[in-house]
Amino acid sequence: MDGALAGAVAGAAATAPMTAVMTLLRREFSDARREEIPPRQITRRIAQTAGVEPQLDAEQVHAATYFAHVGYGATTGALYPAFAARVRGPTVVKGALFGLAVWGASYLGWLPALRILRPATREPAGRNTMMIAAHLVWGASTALLTGALDRPATPPRL
Repeated sequence: MDGALAGAVAGAAATAPMTAVMTLLRREFSDARREEIPPRQITRRIAQTAGVEPQLDAEQVHAATYFAHVGYGATTGALYPAFAARVRGPTVVKGALFGLAVWGASYLGWLPALRILRPATREPAGRNTMMIAAHLVWGASTALLTGALDRPATPPRL
């Protein structure tokens, strides 16, 4: 499988363990429970800006959140192979660093710049811990899955 395609598939799949980490840690940090998890906040904010939020019921918001989160995971995952080619180190470490870079670019960069979310510097410590941990898991998972998908296929032995 092509590197970028492998990264996209891996990044999409890696949103599952990422979401599990967010769900588990959200229960542990009281300041993380005060608001919805960021993927849902982002989806709602974009729907508000587009003027379609009033027409969405809870099930539609849930579906839109899921597809947006998986889509963003795939899009950013497609960038992982280029990152990995330029960074030395074990696969899991490179993936975790990539996940941290995605978190920083998103929660300190484009999300506050577009006024979709507050910058991470204005979020409670527990919420940031939850999101950084989730992105570390996403990045490491993306790296491992990309490596598995990007290996040349071995022809069957007859």
